Amino acid sequence: MTDHDPLAAGLTGGLQHVATFCGQCSCGCPELYVDPDAGDERRVVITDDFGQRIQMSLAQLAVIVDDARNGVLDGLLADAT
Repeated sequence: MTDHDPLAAGLTGGLQHVATFCGQCSCGCPELYVDPDAGDERRVVITDDFGQRIQMSLAQLAVIVDDARNGVLDGLLADAT
């Protein structure tokens, strides 16, 4: 892990890990957590490899997932490949 590791920075205490995005390197990849102690509007936590985090509701995450399934991000990702 790097100096930008959210776990090393103590940002994930008490969170339940759901997914790691990438995981193919040792640079510290974005991760998705659920915070069972947070209010509904802040239950989902996404950390990045720079020690930052965002929090959102499960409803907001559902919109992102639905949009991704429906191709909303396809144009953005086409430029990345």
